[in-house]
Amino acid sequence: MIRRALLVIFVLALAVPAHVSGQEFTAETLDAVVKIRAEVPPEARTAASLGPLREGSGVLIDSNGLVLTIGYLVLEASHVDVTDSRGKTVPARILGYDHATGFGLLRARSPSGGLRPLPLGLSENLGRGAEVLILSYSGNGPSGQGAYVVSRREFAGYWEYLLERAIFTAPHHANFGGAALIDKGGSLLGIGSLQVPEAIPGQPVPGNMFVPIDLLKPILSDLAQKGSSGARRRPWLGVQMEEVGRHVVVRRVSRGGPAARSGLEPGQLIAGVGGAPVAGLADLYRKVWALGTPGVSVPLNVLKGVRVEEVQVVSGDRYDYLRLKPTVMSR
Repeated sequence: MIRRALLVIFVLALAVPAHVSGQEFTAETLDAVVKIRAEVPPEARTAASLGPLREGSGVLIDSNGLVLTIGYLVLEASHVDVTDSRGKTVPARILGYDHATGFGLLRARSPSGGLRPLPLGLSENLGRGAEVLILSYSGNGPSGQGAYVVSRREFAGYWEYLLERAIFTAPHHANFGGAALIDKGGSLLGIGSLQVPEAIPGQPVPGNMFVPIDLLKPILSDLAQKGSSGARRRPWLGVQMEEVGRHVVVRRVSRGGPAARSGLEPGQLIAGVGGAPVAGLADLYRKVWALGTPGVSVPLNVLKGVRVEEVQVVSGDRYDYLRLKPTVMSR
């Protein structure tokens, strides 16, 4: 298995398509990639886990300075700067954040003229083996590399996050946060979120996970105008969890969050919801979210010692818990 995985890595490294190498990127395509630098106050809920100073990439998606990025870069930020391909830095206003997808949306206050935005592509039909480009801002400007889509599958994050058909690529791209995934025609297919150890299921092939751009289209208008998607909000537990086998184990509880108030503790195993067994993170999330909206009581079946006990967690609203600035989220 290990030998096969190493062979896959070697082949991918050699087989990055020549016609999607960095030298083939057009100036117009690269111009759409910007650098994002966000300052987060120390009292922010995410300052300890994500850091008080965050840097990554973003993508211009209209001619008036609208920038799409991955939301964790700007979450709870008090100030954000955007640097374009020409080295010009301007402040940006945070328009919105959507936890369900992970997208963050900004508006550069003095957009640079003459920079062509990337059009939104179609990610639904993007399949395994597709040749793609990954563009990000690093060093003194935008750059990128060719890659392949190696998997389209469900992704469940430990932070109460679930994507139905995330995009996985290889070889891995180091500057993944907010990176642009584009097709050979220059259309935007996804936004970079993570580096993953298994881009190919069951094989230790490092790669990246991208949020599909099709998830943005139904919520873009609401994000830009209202700060949130308008979709029904999900009950939030305030728990970071990990999947061990098909079991769900509490890794961390958010201080002052719903789970902490109910007495849930790290190391405990969540065996079910309302008496129904759970098989992994995705199954747990779906069962919890099916109960209703924030404020609903969630009956978790928790293993304590050798006994399974029911713990009632009165769920909360993640957006209320986060210390979002007025420009981030409007009600």
